[in-house]
Amino acid sequence: MLQKNQKWQTVAAAVVIFSAWLLVACSGITGKKNRLQYASSPYLQEHADNPVDWYEWGQEALDKAKKENKPLLISIGYASCHWCHEMEKESFMDTAVARIMNEKFVCIKVDREERPDIDNIYMNALQLISGNAGWPLNAFALPDGKPFFAGTYYTNKSWKSLLQSISNTYATKNQLVITQANALVNGMVTDEFRLIDTAAAVAKTKKETYAQLFDSIYTQVDLRNGGLKGTQKFPTPALAELLLQHFYVTGEQRALEAARTMLNKMAMGGIYDHIGGGFARYTTDSLWRIPHFEKMLYDNGQLISLYAHAYQLTKDQLYKDVVAETIAFVEKTLLAQGGGYYSSVNADAEEGEGEYYVWKANELKKIVGTDNQLLLEYFNVSEKGNWQQPKNILYINQTASTFAIRKKMLIEDFRKYLANAKAKILSARNERKKPTVDTKIVTAWNAILLKGYADAYAAFGDPVYLQKAMACAGFIERNILGKDGSLKRIYKDGKANIEGFLDDYAWTATAFIRLYEVSLEQKWIDVAKNITQYATNHFLDKKTGLFYYADPQKNDLIMRKTPITDDDLPAANAVMAKVLYTIGTIYNQEDYSNQAIRMVASVEKRVKEFPRYHIQWAAMTGFFAANTYEVVITGKDALVQNMLLQEYYLPTSITMGSTIGEPLPLMQQKQVNGKTLIYVCTNKLCKRPEEELPRAIDQIKPNN
Repeated sequence: MLQKNQKWQTVAAAVVIFSAWLLVACSGITGKKNRLQYASSPYLQEHADNPVDWYEWGQEALDKAKKENKPLLISIGYASCHWCHEMEKESFMDTAVARIMNEKFVCIKVDREERPDIDNIYMNALQLISGNAGWPLNAFALPDGKPFFAGTYYTNKSWKSLLQSISNTYATKNQLVITQANALVNGMVTDEFRLIDTAAAVAKTKKETYAQLFDSIYTQVDLRNGGLKGTQKFPTPALAELLLQHFYVTGEQRALEAARTMLNKMAMGGIYDHIGGGFARYTTDSLWRIPHFEKMLYDNGQLISLYAHAYQLTKDQLYKDVVAETIAFVEKTLLAQGGGYYSSVNADAEEGEGEYYVWKANELKKIVGTDNQLLLEYFNVSEKGNWQQPKNILYINQTASTFAIRKKMLIEDFRKYLANAKAKILSARNERKKPTVDTKIVTAWNAILLKGYADAYAAFGDPVYLQKAMACAGFIERNILGKDGSLKRIYKDGKANIEGFLDDYAWTATAFIRLYEVSLEQKWIDVAKNITQYATNHFLDKKTGLFYYADPQKNDLIMRKTPITDDDLPAANAVMAKVLYTIGTIYNQEDYSNQAIRMVASVEKRVKEFPRYHIQWAAMTGFFAANTYEVVITGKDALVQNMLLQEYYLPTSITMGSTIGEPLPLMQQKQVNGKTLIYVCTNKLCKRPEEELPRAIDQIKPNN
């Protein structure tokens, strides 16, 4: 009997062992991680426990696909993308799905923020195939990287069906797939832009063209709710900047009104975090109320600049508050140890998408205590909930001042009450499990924030903002910038890696130019010039006068892209055009200035056809159509006078100055002992110098 029991015990143990092995094999929980565990990207590292045999983009994956004649499956996303996480949970963690992917494809995972050059190509393919865009982006390509199909998010069932269909088609109708890929790539080839001579380019940059472009874009503006028309709302800072610029250049009130509508609606809507500061990526409704909750550094950096500019024009307290609160969010949540700023905050918390930010009415009542009804009414909170029952997203219908007046309260009393209540709510929210932060540091986005801090310093004169700008600039200079002016794209775990792209160069040069303008420290404009020279040497397509997105000598992709269209950020070529003109003006290098003018003229036809997607180019057209000014300040009080000058909104002016010496061409022979003089110049021809700033400001008149 004992022997029988021992026998069954042995069998049972074997069954248990086999069952455990089978469970592990079928669940994909092998205790091992795939090769993404060694990736620098936090987004890629999140997929390290997938049973999918992921590769990073590189020669190893391409060689494997060619050797085994398998199609590439290129899945592109980013750390704060909600639907990227959903597809991972539903499909990439499913061993049945992973088995198909591993057997039939060579699977590559890409962080779009780390490799925007890859994302640009396969997003272009998706748009040609479906007319849509979005992430996760899942592209299927030949072993050489040529795409033949692309889509976005799929349910588990749909994804498995698609995988089988594509695998079968690739195996049985391979020539058809190759034909499709070649046709798609031909359709993706960068548009031909011809190099325009300087005289012809100057002739094209006229007021009529700018007026036409503005009118076309204005027809796309949602005059009731602000922003561009549509069922979803994206901040699109470039649009509001264009509206402010147009008001400055032409005096048209409709432009200022449209800008203020957009700024006010965003600041009062649910897209803005009324408790912790900062803006979400976009809203899923047309009223700015229901956000997709991720927060991106590049959005918030641009919006700091935008609201600072709007404050310079309007002196609206709301805009000042938004800047201060957004900066507080960035500093608290995204500042990395040792300097630099992280890239984003996830939309999802442990409890689900947006749960970190939403509230039930009874929660707020307990937190706020007495007089809680005032707060609930102000933030549109109800027992049923204004989002998913019974949860509420906080948004307002009127400013604190207007609400106080309606409630017959002193404005200062209500503002104190509101500040106290928000502090209590923030303290309670800090007890919740926070959304994860993508801890890679992206060069272009840090430069955008740097410029935001410089613009905030100009608008408000707070020296803390200048200190933050200087600290960010120092971080970039120490860790990311090469002595030859080269830039890396990513800084992570003490290392800079991945060659910089055009937006890294354009925005970093822009940021250092702006830092020079507000501080008059010669060092920063010299650095900007060095970066510009490197970009010109390595990225410029001499046939078109435009810039490739990636250094063609270091590009391992199927084509060279010359991006001229706005996407998440304004077109990098348009930003670069402004850099070239500014550097050319400051250093009296006409080859740079003329190249910038030619760039704007060369894309004019495309911009006229699709102005909504080329807003930054329209703004550059306005910059050239209006009179541009060089403002030169010399003398012992140059810093003081410059600080006062920077308080003004002057979008068509370039500032330079020095307290001692004449370090730049336009400063030559402008020093007068014992005096601080302000020169306003156009095309190097200067008006009578002034000692009083108001008199100099009177000389800076658009189209004067």
